[in-house]
Amino acid sequence: MNHPIPKACCSVSRQHTNDKLIQAAEPVATRCTLGAPSSLRFDWVSLTGGTFEMGTNDSEGFPDDGEGPARKIEINPFYISAYTVTNAQYQAFVEATGYITEAEKFGWSYVFHLLVSEETRSKVKGSSQQAPWWLAVEGANWRRPEGIESGITDRMDHPVVHVTWNDAIAFCKWSGTRLPSEAEWEYAARGGLKGKRYPWGDKLKLDDQHMCNIWQGKFPVKNHASDGYIDTAPVHTFEPNGYGLYQMAGNVWEWCADWFSPAYHQQTQNVNPIFNIDTGHKSMRGGSYLCHRSYCNRYRVAARSSNTPDSSSGHCGFRVAMDA
Repeated sequence: MNHPIPKACCSVSRQHTNDKLIQAAEPVATRCTLGAPSSLRFDWVSLTGGTFEMGTNDSEGFPDDGEGPARKIEINPFYISAYTVTNAQYQAFVEATGYITEAEKFGWSYVFHLLVSEETRSKVKGSSQQAPWWLAVEGANWRRPEGIESGITDRMDHPVVHVTWNDAIAFCKWSGTRLPSEAEWEYAARGGLKGKRYPWGDKLKLDDQHMCNIWQGKFPVKNHASDGYIDTAPVHTFEPNGYGLYQMAGNVWEWCADWFSPAYHQQTQNVNPIFNIDTGHKSMRGGSYLCHRSYCNRYRVAARSSNTPDSSSGHCGFRVAMDA
């Protein structure tokens, strides 16, 4: 089954690269503390569940992405992490298990062109056919987000990136958690607000203050970074939403449990919906530091994107959930 793929600033796939690339070696809310491996702790938010309006009929939406029609959804209680999984948390997982990510196995991952140093450009294996501003950089992975000359020593509180959906699932299995469904993610992102465009309301800024980490300037050539960040920000940056969840808009895309379908709202039930039919693409939510209204206006609560489960890039991570 073929599905429209959202514009490539949102999702850049290993399936759409040029032939110079190296191949894979192998294919109301309350806080509480729950059990996890001794080296790992999450800042959990407990959500009581209930009925909410999911999706949008907003004219700013992308019909081909299946953002609507808006409908009433019922969700069971669940826990969700207040912020995305950090480099420190993912490092704890790797140190405990010896896990090797898919980007490490492939030997490369996608890095946005403005973040690549001149020295690293000599190690670029190619670029995305759909979006040439995405460079396939040899040695780029979660430890070295911009290539072998980079590192994460000063970014341990940033979201882990260059993780595929499969890498996220491996972390979940180890930590006793799971990925949220799209419905759970959107319920959490709305923070108790009804029908609003963003987790904080309908205006992109509040009192002239930036509320999320997205692109400012002319995409993809100039980012003024007036929000303070040209790439990822620490996970506690900006004000949380009404449920105490951080960065449900911008910073990094977040993998969800569902397979992606543009007919999601017609194909799933109204109680705890999840789309389980393999379409070749997994759903992502929330937008990233590269989203801009002129090209990828997908930092809205109802916006959706997708990618293949083995694809990785410097703008995609994940947060975790648990059943109540």
